[in-house]
Amino acid sequence: MSKYLTAALYKFVSLPDYKALQAPILAACVTNHIKGTLLLAEEGINGTIAGLPEDIHKVLNYLRQDSRLADLEHKESYADEHPFYRMKVKLKKEIVTLGVPGVSPTKQVGTYVKPEDWNALISDPDVILIDTRNDYEVDIGTFKGAVDPKTTAFREFPEYVAKNLDKTKHKKVAMFCTGGIRCEKASSYMMEQGFEEVYHLQGGILKYLETVPEESSLWQGECFVFDQRVAIKHNLAVGEYDQCYACRHPLSPEEMRSEKYAAGISCPYCYDKLSPEKKASLMERQKQVALAKLRGETHIGNSQKRESF
Repeated sequence: MSKYLTAALYKFVSLPDYKALQAPILAACVTNHIKGTLLLAEEGINGTIAGLPEDIHKVLNYLRQDSRLADLEHKESYADEHPFYRMKVKLKKEIVTLGVPGVSPTKQVGTYVKPEDWNALISDPDVILIDTRNDYEVDIGTFKGAVDPKTTAFREFPEYVAKNLDKTKHKKVAMFCTGGIRCEKASSYMMEQGFEEVYHLQGGILKYLETVPEESSLWQGECFVFDQRVAIKHNLAVGEYDQCYACRHPLSPEEMRSEKYAAGISCPYCYDKLSPEKKASLMERQKQVALAKLRGETHIGNSQKRESF
């Protein structure tokens, strides 16, 4: 068993006192040596944290002492190395940014579909399957037959719907995302727009990869995650992708063999876009990372994760 437990969690719930929750939650995490990021907003909580298993469960138990979070669900995976460098509890307007006021899964939401029932749903020819994640996530893996909206941020999703979906034509819409939070909010938005049959994958891709056997899976590729693991495969095993420090795009082993790839400096996706000044800055940072490694230290600037929230 790997040493560190990662817990991905979220819950849409009314938290009008969310600002007052920030300091005690941060203190509980720090006291238990937990690292990661948690977001608090009036609409709920969202985030991923990691640490020793017993410490993670202490923090989860602490969160669930709040009656509003008593049924807080989380998804677990393990890693040999700590996937985070620091602990942050941030205050936000939304725990996942759609940018449309009033949209809330606590008011209305699409139909939750369990992972074991997902294959049957998306195999229905009358269903349009939409990947609600961002383009760089879709690049390394998605469900067979899924539509890629080619968004760079979740707040672009409403514009995609307005331009590409028709409630009179698209009668059955199914959506999915990494952990379930984006497609849950997206389903709420689409129902507000008048779409009647809207479905979303309960627990997201992570729960599907954990639950559905690889031999019967309709997932193709790997799943991007927002920590130092970069990507995971079936059974939540760590994948083969790394990530470019300069542009944050996930990189396959083949892409890392490109002459345009230099660890911590550039990759095929950004090599021709970086200014000489930026490349010089990245080269100096990479030098400091290497020196820190020789000293047996972790260079705090070595974090390569994107913000998922």
